[in-house]
Amino acid sequence: MYFVFLVFHSLIRWLIVISLLATVCFSYYKTRKKLPYTKADNFFRISSMILAHIQLLIGINLYFLSPFVNYFINHFKTAVHQREVRFFGMEHSFVMLLAILIITIGAVKAKKKESDNDKHKTVYKFYLIGLLLILSSIPWSVYPWVTRPFFRWFF
Repeated sequence: MYFVFLVFHSLIRWLIVISLLATVCFSYYKTRKKLPYTKADNFFRISSMILAHIQLLIGINLYFLSPFVNYFINHFKTAVHQREVRFFGMEHSFVMLLAILIITIGAVKAKKKESDNDKHKTVYKFYLIGLLLILSSIPWSVYPWVTRPFFRWFF
């Protein structure tokens, strides 16, 4: 079961990155041009947030199934000094949870705004912060302490 969650978690991250990037770019553009907030903008705002929440649920399952996290919890004093174990046991999960919280707050605040430009600004600011946090905490294959593939497949 761990491997199945790991594959889905790995693949969905690309959907989230693309979705957030599109939402941030559209919001920025529409803020600058003072364009109306459309159903498509609402779709991007909600879709990005839903994808982030789905990823969170998969991530929570992974957290409790992961051998890294299990080792981190059971051997905290030594594990906290091991970069890769600490990354998955503490850093990755905390930053991702914070990013999803910021995205959710931004989505709710944007929904409550009266003017279209304020909605675009709110989505832009909160989703950009969320995107940057997510990008900073994805275990990219170029990191020396965490080597993970860009794409993980079932075969």
